[in-house]
Amino acid sequence: MELTATSWLARAACQDEDPELFFPISDMGPGAQQVAKAKAVCARCPVRAECLSYALDNGLGNGIFGGTTELERRKLVRTGSAAARHRVA
Repeated sequence: MELTATSWLARAACQDEDPELFFPISDMGPGAQQVAKAKAVCARCPVRAECLSYALDNGLGNGIFGGTTELERRKLVRTGSAAARHRVA
């Protein structure tokens, strides 16, 4: 089996979820409920850390990745800490 940078995707808990769930319009109001639902999927995901690293490495701004929102990822990037980068909130 050839390993690729995204081979972890096959094990992601979100595989059978509607992709729209992970791209809320807002973090407030009804969007906050959507964020909570997306994060609940991420909470049971065996590849959360890989997903978060992928989002950070590729500058993915929009959406929920590795159980984090865009704002949460920006904070991780600002810290510049390797430990913070691999911590899954």
